[in-house]
Amino acid sequence: MTAYNVVRFRVKPGMEDAFISSQRKSLEQDMPGGLDAALIKTGDRTYCFVGKWDRFESIVAARPTMIGFLDEVRPYLEDLGGGLGVTDPVSGTVVVERTA
Repeated sequence: MTAYNVVRFRVKPGMEDAFISSQRKSLEQDMPGGLDAALIKTGDRTYCFVGKWDRFESIVAARPTMIGFLDEVRPYLEDLGGGLGVTDPVSGTVVVERTA
C-alpha cells in the first residue's frame, strides 16, 4: 500500500540557499521504493519535505539514509520548540488518495 513521509523544518536566517541546495542533492539520490518527492516552502523560512513511497516498509528501510540527509542539513535548521528538535516528521500508509 502506498505510503508518505512528511518532515517539517524551519531554516536559520541566511541559510535557506544552502538548505535548498542540500535538499536538491538529496532528491537526486535513488531511494529504493521512493516514487516521488518534493520540498515545499510553507512560509517564512519554513519548509516541508513530502515523499511518496511504494509501501511503508520502504520508508522504514530508507530511514538510515534519510537520517544521513538530515545530518547534512542539521546546522542550517532551527529548533522547532516544544521538544521537537529540528524536525517534525510523520509517516504512514494512504487511506484515501486522488491521482491524476
